[in-house]
Amino acid sequence: MEETKKQFEHVIAVCRDLFAKKLHDYGAAWRIMRPSSVTDQIFIKANRIRSIEVKGVSLVNEGIRPEFIAIVNYGIIGLIQLELGYAEKEDITEERALELYDIYAKKALELMLAKNHDYDEAWRSMRITSYTDLILMKIYRTKQIESLKGETLVSEGVDANYMDMINYAVFGLIKLEFGE
Repeated sequence: MEETKKQFEHVIAVCRDLFAKKLHDYGAAWRIMRPSSVTDQIFIKANRIRSIEVKGVSLVNEGIRPEFIAIVNYGIIGLIQLELGYAEKEDITEERALELYDIYAKKALELMLAKNHDYDEAWRSMRITSYTDLILMKIYRTKQIESLKGETLVSEGVDANYMDMINYAVFGLIKLEFGE
């Protein structure tokens, strides 16, 4: 599992690097997004991955890797938005945004390590297409929880679903980067 931890940290560093560069270029414009809009943005990315997997070709000159990176980054944005609430304008510094990013990336790593212990890294035997389907399922669950305004009877909340989406996207990135 130490190898998985290193691979996770490597992939998150790639995602964070892109997040930081976009933060420089655009600022924290995403602060205006309500959590439901973040969920929809993740849906767009996951749906594109599935479309490419099914069709076997992409007409836009990007593959599925950038979409998995986007799911990780939007998942972390979603967690930040759940904590802070959405804003009417950009209201945090780049430094604070990166600090929050690091907090949630660390929590995702801790969750992944705990689940890896319990599930004996079963994800390594799964297909990348299964991660896509699981992310899409988590999105539909999240949309239902959002429709219920978070009032579930027995289910985890939106935050747990965002965490799972992040981790499934990381698994996809690890397989794409390091192979089966």
